[in-house]
Formats: sequence, C-alpha cells, structure tokens
Amino acid sequence: MSFAAFFLIAAVAVGSALGLILKKNAIHGALFLVVNLGSIAALYLMLGAEFLAAAQVIVYAGAIMVLFVFAIMVLIPGKEETGPDPRRPYRLLAVPVGAFLLAQLALILGSPRGGRGPADPASGSVEAIGRLLFTDYLFPFELTSVLLLAAMVGVLILARRRV
Repeated sequence: MSFAAFFLIAAVAVGSALGLILKKNAIHGALFLVVNLGSIAALYLMLGAEFLAAAQVIVYAGAIMVLFVFAIMVLIPGKEETGPDPRRPYRLLAVPVGAFLLAQLALILGSPRGGRGPADPASGSVEAIGRLLFTDYLFPFELTSVLLLAAMVGVLILARRRV
C-alpha cells in the first residue's frame, strides 16, 4: 500500500513539475509549483519527517508562493509575450543536459554504494534539524535568507519604477 501511495504522489510531483515547465502562463506555472511543493511535503510525511513537511507547506507553498505570485502580478500586468523566444537555444540545450544528469543519477543510485539504509528515526526531528541548520549548514542558511531579502527588495524597486 505504501508503494502505491509513493508512486501516486511521485507521479503528481513529476506531473506538476512538467506542468510548471510547459505552461506559458506564469500564474498557471506558479499554481503547478504549489502542487509540486505540496507533493514534496507529502513525501516528507511518508518518510516520517513531520516537521519538514509542515515547514515545506508553511514556508514554501505558503510564504514563498505568495511572494512569487505578487512578483508575477506586479511585473506582468496581463499581457502575453509575443515574438520569437530569445531563450530558444538555451531551452534546446536543456534536454541533453537533463538527460546527462538523469544518467548520472541512475549511475549513482545503481552503484553498490549509492543505496543507503533507512534514515535514523531522530533525523527528521526539530532538534536534529535545528542543530544541523545552526552548525554545519549555517552559511547556506544565512545565504538563502540574504538572497530572499534581495529578491524582495528587487521586486519593490521594479514595482516602484512602473508607477
């Protein structure tokens, strides 16, 4: 039963990720991202990491998506892009690069060292996550907060120029 639930949630995650990439409308893409983040939270729940699942929903599917939708609404006020796609060469390059990364992932997971045993039951606890965030991963944690702050300031500056 848990395998069926895993594959169903994984299919939703992959489908919503594809919808995010393939949709031309930015709002629809943002909604697909919300579905993807929710399915990732469900996968966290299946792993027994309840705190990570709650943080995923509250922080990413809640706060960050509100920021994304706000930025989309401010910067793209109801007009579709027209003309040739200036990023077409990069988009064509994405397919072979993605295939290469998928092949690397298959090699890593297929190697005898690739598969690890079940996680420590306390690894998803609030104490373990807090200890890791403020010791081993303090610099990436703070760097992420600075990047999010810079993104919010950039949105406000771009919004002020349009008025």
